[in-house]
Amino acid sequence: MPVIRAVSGSPARESRDRREFERPTIPPLTRRATTTPIRYALLGLLLTIAIVSPAAEPPLPAAERTAMLADFSRQEAALTASLAQTPDDLALLSRRGDRRLFLGRAAEAITDFEKMIALDPATDAPHWRLGIAYHFAGKFAESSRQFTKYHAHDDRDRENGIWKFLADVRTSGLEPARRAMLPYTRFDREPFPALYEMFAGRKTTAEFLTELKTRGLDRDERVMFFAHYYAGLNEQWLGRRARALELLHLAVANPWGRTAEGGPAYMWQCARLHYEKLAAEKP
Repeated sequence: MPVIRAVSGSPARESRDRREFERPTIPPLTRRATTTPIRYALLGLLLTIAIVSPAAEPPLPAAERTAMLADFSRQEAALTASLAQTPDDLALLSRRGDRRLFLGRAAEAITDFEKMIALDPATDAPHWRLGIAYHFAGKFAESSRQFTKYHAHDDRDRENGIWKFLADVRTSGLEPARRAMLPYTRFDREPFPALYEMFAGRKTTAEFLTELKTRGLDRDERVMFFAHYYAGLNEQWLGRRARALELLHLAVANPWGRTAEGGPAYMWQCARLHYEKLAAEKP
């Protein structure tokens, strides 16, 4: 959800985490000193593999995933030790909540994020990460309320509106969720205006992806990370599990998503969690 100005050019959510929560940049999972042509060649290879056999080729190599989660576990333990000395440190609670979410421990992330708000109510409305933690914990009514609060804080960010919609679908059904979608009148960043139209039912997933290709946006790794992630979630709630897995696989395999610093890497972790949860469920 968050974006960095130099990467996206969006006036919404830019540099928000550093400004509001003092969360340090999440280290890239790998560093690639590749040139742009090589990166695109790699992306093409990954997309081809994912389309041909998403189940046979995991989007994140097992060894890399194991090392990443071990690193998050070490960070979480160190933050817990620090919080034992300063239990009301907002920045430490924020960072530990993130690591707990990435480790799949959404309920514990909620505890940290809610404590932040109890200590400083000013962190409530901007705390979209709490809305995400509620989502992964299955607390969809709470998730919807949190994203509604955020809309009062930033009424330009359609990504926020998508998460509210995804929560509302679970609690009230499709048509009521669409009627309750948050209004947006200003452009934020690609590909979110078209994504919002897709969730509103004014385009199909296929039409959305075709439009990106027609406009040449399919050559932008950043755009396609978000496109595949949210198109995958759209297919999931529509009940098309195989297509949802295929699209989520593409998002997690996206080189930009895996190596982007700051906010975008946060959403890559969310895509990974969604993919892993869906892949683990029985068809």
